[in-house]
Order: sequence, then C-alpha cells, then structure tokens
Amino acid sequence: MSSAPEQDLADLPVLASPTSGVPPVVDDPQAQQEAIAALQAGHGPVAIDVERAQSFRYSSKAYLLQLKRPGAGIVLIDPTAFQANDAEVAQLGALQELIGDQEWIIHAATQDLHNLVQLGLRPTQLFDTELAGRLLGLPRVGLAALAGRYCGVRLLKEHSAADWSRRPIPDEWLTYAALDVELLHELRTQLSEELTAAGKQEWARQEFEWLCEWAVRPVPDHPEPWRRTSGSHHVHSPRGLAIVRELWTMRDQIARQHDKAPSRILQDRAITELAAMVTRAEPDLPTVRELRRIDGFKRRQARAHQSEWLAALERVAELPKSQLPAARPVNRDIPAPRNWERTNPQAWHRWERVRPAVVQLAEELNLPVENLISPDALRHLLWELEPSLDAASMTDQLTTHNARPWQQEFIIPLVLEELS
Repeated sequence: MSSAPEQDLADLPVLASPTSGVPPVVDDPQAQQEAIAALQAGHGPVAIDVERAQSFRYSSKAYLLQLKRPGAGIVLIDPTAFQANDAEVAQLGALQELIGDQEWIIHAATQDLHNLVQLGLRPTQLFDTELAGRLLGLPRVGLAALAGRYCGVRLLKEHSAADWSRRPIPDEWLTYAALDVELLHELRTQLSEELTAAGKQEWARQEFEWLCEWAVRPVPDHPEPWRRTSGSHHVHSPRGLAIVRELWTMRDQIARQHDKAPSRILQDRAITELAAMVTRAEPDLPTVRELRRIDGFKRRQARAHQSEWLAALERVAELPKSQLPAARPVNRDIPAPRNWERTNPQAWHRWERVRPAVVQLAEELNLPVENLISPDALRHLLWELEPSLDAASMTDQLTTHNARPWQQEFIIPLVLEELS
C-alpha cells in the first residue's frame, strides 16, 4: 500500500483490533511453553514492544511484553509473573534462546531496549521503524503517524500513559498493546524499500547495528540527580539548594520503598517552593502550618510523610557551610557553545563556521540534523580539534563519541572544507 497524504491521516478508519484477535496474557509456565512453541513455529523477524508504568511506579521496568511473528500471531507476556521476589530479571531464557538471533522490529528502540535487556532479552539485529522514518526525513515518525501513512489506518493512543502495573490488565488496554506490534512488519517492509530507494539503506544498517551495541551498555548514573528537580534553577542560595537535595533524597527513598513514582509522593514544585520559602526565612524553620500552605504538601501522600520532610529540613539547618552544595554543578564536560566565545575563542570560530554548514547539509540530505551528527559529537569535535585538521584524528575523535562511519563520511570533508 502506498503512503497516505499527510493531510488525510485524520480521516482514516480506526484499526480497532488485531487481525488474529487479542490473545490471553501469558502468566504461567505452561502458557509460556505454548507461546514459545507458537513463536518457534512462525518465521521471519519478531516485532516486539513493552509497556511500562513510569508515571505510577518507581521502577521503569516492563509490565507487559508484546511480540508478533508471521505464522505465530501475537503473544502477550506478563514478565512480572516470571520474576522471583528476590530477582530483578524475569525468567525468560527460553524466549531469548528462540529470538536472540532473529531480527527484532521495534518502534523507538532507545525507549524499550534497556527494558528488554533487563528482562534478559538482548538483540543481535534489529530494525527501528521510528529511526527509519527519521533517516527518510518524514515530518512525523510516531507509530500512529507511520501507521496512517503506510498502512492507511488510524491507531488510537489513549492508553499510552496507563498504569500497566495494574492487575488484571483491562481488556481494552490489551487490545491497545497488541496493536502496537500488529503493523510493525508491514512498516518494516515499506520503510526498508524507501530507504533503499533513497540510498540510505547502509546508513540504517549502521544505525541499527549501533543500537544493538548500545542496548547492553550500562546506563551511567547522574552525579547529582537532585539537580534535575524542576524549578531548582530558581533556587540560588547554597542553603536552598541543600533543601532541594535533602528533600529530593528523602522523597527518592520513600518512592523506592513503596514502589511509587516520586511525583506521586511529592511534586517537584513543592520541593522548590519550600526551598525558596525557607531561604527567605533563614534561620527559622517552617511550622507545620507553613508547610501546608504549599499546595504540594497538602496532598494525602505528602501529608503522610510530613515528619520526614520536617526532619530533612532540620538536617539542612545543621549543615556547616562546607557541606552545602555549590551554586552550580561541577562541569566535567565541555561548556555549552554559547559560552565558547569567552572561554575558547578558537572553538567558537570553528562552531560559527561549521554548525551552519552542518544544518544546511542535513537539509540537503533530508534528515534531522541530530541524525546527521549528534550534538555531543559535534561539540566535542569542534572544542578539541587540533589546528592541523588531520582527518585521521577527526575519525578517532568522532568514533570515540559514537559517530557512525556513514556520518563521518559527511562530517569530516565538511569540516576540512569549512576550516581549511
């Protein structure tokens, strides 16, 4: 089926259910054996997706696993049913043994791959339909948009933010989840044909290969995760930042203990409002009445931990100045380009010459500029570039920052031309 015009997508018929129907959820060993046998009897690539409950639970783990394979139909697995109380990984070894060497079709792989690895499922080859759409320069690359463009149907996405830890999972949610893998094979076929026609098949191959390697890399911890608290940039005093840090840490401990999303315990805005209030009132600590003047502390979950919040404030009040956080985080990385003119004028000159040329080249290649070269890789290259402009050293630098060979083939000649 040829792609539908962009303006006609809203008028397309809704795909209400998968062709083969919605199977029961696999949640016991016997059902898992039957599902494995069905998938084994199928053929070709395996479409795969997961559902999380990040707005409800502390953990970002998968609460539902969806698969589809030609000749086997759709399989829905509850991974929590195969997870021992003291284990972090579901016992899905038989599934990995079956599909580990098959191509996986995933939409937006960077969102799901770490969840799949947590389940003991590791890809050796994949096809990312969202990334394929980006390489083709499509204006919209969400699953619903691609389904409309290439399959002529409309997918409803009303359950994307549902609490997938709920048991039993409602039937309408399961239909939604099954539809997430229903069309991936057809999308893969048509997107692959367009990539080939556009001369971008090799780019996609390298991108997908890199994703398989990226999936098994450990995710580095942020050195100061509390600084990500929304609104903390408005808190400027060291004592106020210490309040943000202490309340964030206490909230994180409570959320982890109860397996609830931190925002359901206490909202970021409440933390930063309290930090600002205490900073203004130093050295006095707020009373319970003053605490409850802040909307976020009026919520039931926040009131349940009122004593913990007050204890956190008392700990901050006792901190010596030497233990208060710095007003700004220690930046172990290169600064943002907007600051280069003052800190590294030569790098600023390179950025002013090269960045516009990169943007123009991306437009000519019909793809987002961040897919031509990641912002991080370009910043490091232009910040650290040696005056000799040696192509070999640029290759090493770009490889270090995960630029794929196809990207280097465009970026290195461009940099040489702009700075020679």
